[in-house]
Amino acid sequence: MTDFIANYAMSCWDVLREAAPWVLLGFAAAGAIHAFVPAESLARHLGGRGPGSVLKAALIGIPLPLCSCGVLPVAAGLRRGGAGRGATASFLVSTPETGVDSIAVTWALMDPLMTLLRPVAAFVTALAAGLAANLLPEESAGPTVGQLAPAGAAGGCAGGCCNGQCAAPGPAPSRLAAGWAFVRDDLLPDIGPWLLLGVLVAGLIAVLVPESALAALPGGEWASMLGMLVVAVPLYICATSSTPVAAALVLKGLSPGAALVLLLAGPATNAATIAVVGRILGRAAVPVYLGAIVACSLAMGWAANRLYEYAGIDPAASIQEAAAALPPALESAAAALLVGLVAWSWLARRGARHHAK
Repeated sequence: MTDFIANYAMSCWDVLREAAPWVLLGFAAAGAIHAFVPAESLARHLGGRGPGSVLKAALIGIPLPLCSCGVLPVAAGLRRGGAGRGATASFLVSTPETGVDSIAVTWALMDPLMTLLRPVAAFVTALAAGLAANLLPEESAGPTVGQLAPAGAAGGCAGGCCNGQCAAPGPAPSRLAAGWAFVRDDLLPDIGPWLLLGVLVAGLIAVLVPESALAALPGGEWASMLGMLVVAVPLYICATSSTPVAAALVLKGLSPGAALVLLLAGPATNAATIAVVGRILGRAAVPVYLGAIVACSLAMGWAANRLYEYAGIDPAASIQEAAAALPPALESAAAALLVGLVAWSWLARRGARHHAK
């Protein structure tokens, strides 16, 4: 038992140490985006029913670091602000599937090909969902942001206002301060605990699952991709926290295509948010939204397997090579800083809620 605990702790620390510098870099980029990209400008670009607005929504959503719950109030605000149904659906897909933080972690824990495939696949999936949603008859805009914002969701923003506070344009220092406040008050307490949970799950997989155990699953690659889809759709898992889990599974023999299915379908769907998506887009759009995610996740997973085969890349070997990219001392310091920031921000939020009662 003592050996198991020691091995498990070491596995978790290794995953956290390798990911932490890139997570911190991702949080910094997310704060900069929040500080210098006005929310009201997004709504102006996403109006109408044409394919151009769907394309813009897919591109705008890719770098934004919002999870499948945090994106809901933002999408509701955009919809109320005049964004079309297709553009809103596209934004709802591309935003949680990837972001600057999850792209950085993918680079740290997986390999350059998966780092490229992930945002490309998110873009394709968002484009398909948005164009399909535009084929449905338009309905009135959805509920207000306040009606949809889940408790503690990151980025409840619309029209330049976030969590009830409206930020006017200002000098760079004040904008950077607002960006840091967003990271401190929203991203760290909302994404941080889920990331640490993903690290714990990845460590458990590393210790308990035998080497190459997932390489020869019954039914081949389609069975493994469908299995990941069944697991991913109903569960809440954000783009950042899903990355260490996917990397651990690939190291145990899971195909890169099945890992990509998890990385796409997991963050974009869960049982709690599907109903809310129906309120934003209309009930008729829910099967279209889910169908696009399912079909594109499987198609992109199959394409990923073919690309890895064509390039002659061993995904497990490339993950192990990526793990040795930075000096261990830097990784350890970043890991300690990340854990400290997450704990501090989470305790600060709990204290604020306690005082508000």
